[in-house]
Amino acid sequence: MSAYLRVVGVSKSFGGLRALNDCSFTTTKGLITCLVGPNGAGKTTIFNAITGFLVPDEGHVAFQGTSLDGFSPQQVVATGIARSFQNLRLFTDLTARDNVLVAMPGQAGETPLGAIFRPLHAARATAQRRAAAREVLAHVGLADGADTMVRNLSYGEQKLLSIARLLATGAELLLLDEPTSGLSGAALDRVMEVLRGLQTDGKTLLVVEHNTRVVQQIADEVVFLHQGHVLAQGSPQEIITDPALAEIYFGGVI
Repeated sequence: MSAYLRVVGVSKSFGGLRALNDCSFTTTKGLITCLVGPNGAGKTTIFNAITGFLVPDEGHVAFQGTSLDGFSPQQVVATGIARSFQNLRLFTDLTARDNVLVAMPGQAGETPLGAIFRPLHAARATAQRRAAAREVLAHVGLADGADTMVRNLSYGEQKLLSIARLLATGAELLLLDEPTSGLSGAALDRVMEVLRGLQTDGKTLLVVEHNTRVVQQIADEVVFLHQGHVLAQGSPQEIITDPALAEIYFGGVI
């Protein structure tokens, strides 16, 4: 299988700190790849480099054979890549549906002139978009909370909403930064179920994850990052049971 996303020799320094050091790995279309490693390994930094939020000092990123060098975050989304953030970045004073609507591309029918001179068209477009937003929410199990203010959703529901916002972009490659952090029990299981469902629907996922149980249950491939450099890439079993990697990650063999 050919590489879907290719990261080649990416390096990035912030003053005297080298956050990424000749970082190289690939992902395969249709698979879930988990990016793991100790705190400070550079996992979020490589997400930022892939999605145009920072410019690497060296190296290249390509998606489906197209170079993303110099692309802005908006241009990266237009190629079919969307990412979430650790702090969710939701609009807490808007409804869940409105949060999804904001993420949808092509806000047709919402200009002042369109509303004035083509009111019926604008109204139909708005109704269609609201229905589409509810369908996206239904995909992650939040349809009944579509008109609930985000601040009134549970933390687990907010995590699901952040995934729904990615789906709303129409992107095929989804980068999720710690989607299960802070979750346990039914909320954790629900997010894992949604992630596996996205794969079934044909999405490709690159997931920053610390929970080894989650990695073992959802990952097809694992990339182990340490001090900004990829030490290994392989199956979950290969990576998690490697004594040298376990020593780095956990301070001892699992």
